[in-house]
Amino acid sequence: MNDSQFGQYLAVLMLLALAIAATGGMILASVVMGKRGGRSKIKDTAYECGMLPEGSGSPRMSVKFYLVAMLFILFDVEAVFLYPWAVILRELKMFGFWEMMVYIAIVLVGLFYVWKKGVLDWGLTAIKRGDF
Repeated sequence: MNDSQFGQYLAVLMLLALAIAATGGMILASVVMGKRGGRSKIKDTAYECGMLPEGSGSPRMSVKFYLVAMLFILFDVEAVFLYPWAVILRELKMFGFWEMMVYIAIVLVGLFYVWKKGVLDWGLTAIKRGDF
């Protein structure tokens, strides 16, 4: 590698060295200047807005929670496809309009399916049934 190619990467290497030195310096400073205190039960408890913690730290979550989270991601990603379509709608004319209507119909069929299955039912009746 000749000098001109090395000069192109010199700034990146200097930035990398500076980042490593700054990170190492902060860790070293916290070790040197940090307080040395003994561990106790009170120091090891979780802080929850000034209230004493109740229950275990990891309660069991219903599968319904994860299903709704996956559906949110799925429909959120599908909604992203509407933006480029809206930008070029005039160029696509009626063909683009009907193609998007087919796409939206497929998405709505999926939405009605999960609605019918009761995945979106977060009301009191679902809680009383024991779904949560």
